[in-house]
This record gives sequence, structure tokens and C-alpha cells, in this order.
Amino acid sequence: MNARNPWLVVAALSGLIAVVAGAHGAHGLDGPKNQVDGFNIGVQYHMWHSLALIGVAWLAEARKGMAAARYANVSGWLFVAGIVFFSGSLYFYGITGNVPFSGSAPIGGYAQIGGWAVLAFAATRRN
Repeated sequence: MNARNPWLVVAALSGLIAVVAGAHGAHGLDGPKNQVDGFNIGVQYHMWHSLALIGVAWLAEARKGMAAARYANVSGWLFVAGIVFFSGSLYFYGITGNVPFSGSAPIGGYAQIGGWAVLAFAATRRN
């Protein structure tokens, strides 16, 4: 894996944002318990999927030019969509008390589930 691996850059930046969000949730978020709890769940899922993006980076690089790398890329995009929709909606709710739109968290959750399924499929590919 080299420094020009775009998924590694995405993973690092995503992890950075998750840590900043976690610090905000721990030290700067002042609201009802359910909003703070929702925000913190968003942080947890954000960090877990930032770490998963490191696995995507590794698989995409290790299988460069093969079908497995293409599936790893699909998995990465699903993880990013999941972070944006699932964690993003929980961040928005935690800060404002409003839900951005009713389906945003489930859409993000399904994207994350799909990302794991596609990553598992990519990891089993020999080519």
C-alpha cells in the first residue's frame, strides 16, 4: 500500500472527523440525553466504518487490477454513504434535535450492511 492510495486518505480523514465529532459530543454537546446518546452512536459507527475503510484500502491495493479490487471500491463507497447518511443524520439530530429526513439513518444503515457484504464477497475473490 502506498501513500497515494485514495481509500487510505479517505479512511484517515474520516477517522479524523470521527475523533473531532467524538470530542464535540463529549465536551461541547449540551442537550437532552436521547440527542446526546444518538450523537454518540453516530460517532461509534463513524469510527468503526473509518477503520473498515483501511481494510478497503488494503484489499483494493493488494488486488489492484482484479475484480476483487473493484468490489472493494464498491464496498468503500457504501461505507462512505453509510457514514454520511447514518452518522450524519445522528449528528444532525444530536445537534439540532431535528431529523434531516425520516429515511436517512436507515438508508445509511443499509449502505453499511451492504458495504460489509460486498467487502466479504471481495475478500473471497481470487482474481
